[in-house]
Amino acid sequence: MKILHGVAVLALLTGPAFAQGEGPHVNLVPEIQHKSPEEKAQDAIRQKAYQESLRKIPDAQAPNDPWGGVRGADSGQPKAKRKAHQAN
Repeated sequence: MKILHGVAVLALLTGPAFAQGEGPHVNLVPEIQHKSPEEKAQDAIRQKAYQESLRKIPDAQAPNDPWGGVRGADSGQPKAKRKAHQAN
């Protein structure tokens, strides 16, 4: 019975050590394909067209507030919180 317990303890202690060993080397990142000069030029043209289209988008207007004239001027702004006094 002692031998069986010894074998069980040995198996339980060698499991984590075996798991830390070298496993199969699997490359999860495939080889990076480099772009040809033509593809780089096409990407640059696409990027330039995208940047130009972003410039054509008009700026966002202020939100429409139908109750803006009814409220007071200071009620729309959150009140500043007081700072706690620090002991010196």
